[in-house]
Amino acid sequence: MEKFIIIGERIHCIAPAIREAMANRDPEPILQRAKEQLDAGATYLDLNIGPAEKDGEDLMAWGVKLLQENFDNVPLALDTANKKAIEAGIKVYNRAKGKPIVNSADAGDRISNIDLAAANDAIIIALCSKQGVPKDNDERMQYCQEMLERGLELGMEAEDLWFDPLTLVIKGMQEKQVEFLEFIRQLRDMGLNSTAGLSNASNGMPKEVRPIVDSVLTAMAIECGLTSAILNPCEKRLMDTIKTTAVILNRTLYADAYLDI
Repeated sequence: MEKFIIIGERIHCIAPAIREAMANRDPEPILQRAKEQLDAGATYLDLNIGPAEKDGEDLMAWGVKLLQENFDNVPLALDTANKKAIEAGIKVYNRAKGKPIVNSADAGDRISNIDLAAANDAIIIALCSKQGVPKDNDERMQYCQEMLERGLELGMEAEDLWFDPLTLVIKGMQEKQVEFLEFIRQLRDMGLNSTAGLSNASNGMPKEVRPIVDSVLTAMAIECGLTSAILNPCEKRLMDTIKTTAVILNRTLYADAYLDI
């Protein structure tokens, strides 16, 4: 990956407006959030329909078609615990702009999602955990290796497994943050792709502090080798930080108007 991949997180059933729109198959709130994120610089959109146990297959297929037909086959991350819903989404997915992402697998109960991704030539987000929070980087690496081996045995390319070290809350787990960054370096040195939900680190902090923490952690993680992140691209401070990091790391040619590009 040369360009840092931004996966827009705002189409999520936990938001009341999106939950209602999904239930009623009302396209407007979903299209509005999609446009805002794409205009702000998102590469992928995460389509999170939650457990969706009753009508997940229909809902995911509807959502995939809605977004891709309105936004020139934008690439999507299909986010649900319902495997049949993911398969239904992949069936109608247009790959013109990129493979679908399956969100997500882990080394425990969800490891079979790697099989699903392999069978459908999809990318998989692979959480480096099994049950709860890994105790250290040795444990993270053990889980990473287990999932990598499974994917490779099933014929996947290593680049299609995006490993998530599991972002931990700073409030209460401050001592774990350096370890988190070091693991990203380890993934980089192994030539593996990585991703993270970086805003998790600032959970529980005052509203005015969170954007600062999210931006600084994102810049530090990118410098360590993070290749993608699940985040809110409508946070201007965060996006300005990502663009500036690319300039400082000599990945983007500087221009006075670089923040507007």
